[in-house]
Amino acid sequence: MAERLAGKRVLLTGGVANIGLSILESFVAEGAKVSVLDIDVARGTELEKRFEGQVKFFSTDIGQEEEIKSAIAKSAMWLGGLDTLCLNAGVQISGRLEDFTTEQWDKTFTINVRSSFLFARESLRHLEAAGRSSIVLMSSLAGKRGAPGLICYSSSKAAVIGLATTMAIELAPKGVRVNAVCPGWIDTPFNQPVIDLMGGREKQEAAIKNIIPLGRQATADEVAPLFVYLASDESSYVTAQAINVCGGVYN
Repeated sequence: MAERLAGKRVLLTGGVANIGLSILESFVAEGAKVSVLDIDVARGTELEKRFEGQVKFFSTDIGQEEEIKSAIAKSAMWLGGLDTLCLNAGVQISGRLEDFTTEQWDKTFTINVRSSFLFARESLRHLEAAGRSSIVLMSSLAGKRGAPGLICYSSSKAAVIGLATTMAIELAPKGVRVNAVCPGWIDTPFNQPVIDLMGGREKQEAAIKNIIPLGRQATADEVAPLFVYLASDESSYVTAQAINVCGGVYN
């Protein structure tokens, strides 16, 4: 193993399942020391034991500003600083415009957008002190292409792209790079709400064959390597990008 992230100190949100778990496993395999933030205490504790000494779990509700501040402080102390902020945690609530509630809209933007802003703002002094640091935000192809039933999710992920590209320009003089990753259809339980909206797995799979040039969904393990690249010094000249992982679907 090349250990492309050897010595890197990483804070990762939503790292206990789905794409987040693949990101965590890839980060650890490449030599990073990772602070994992999530609300799933059982899985988080299990991962801390599995990767003893290399992973530390902090139970965190990223919808709460004070919990974000506390988690960053604890993470920076355990890590001895912070080189990479990887904001993967998110929520997907599907529904048609006329059926969507204000509460659902607010929850989606609180988790997907507001938390990213707060993490970046509160981590900035640590990232700036580290030098040559990186922020990687989880967006989605849905942030570039709308679809029926995704009005709130797509809007929130479009906002994440705007946040990433704007922060990248503002933070470049501080030595902080910022990029967003935009997965398309990834075969994880995270997408179950929209699968249900489409009428079930069979109809979803049929639609994918018509929509995606490669004719299939990706696995979480096919997304994680891009996060490794963006967290590593290999991407030292890459910033302000929203990079698709989508099987050939055009914007």
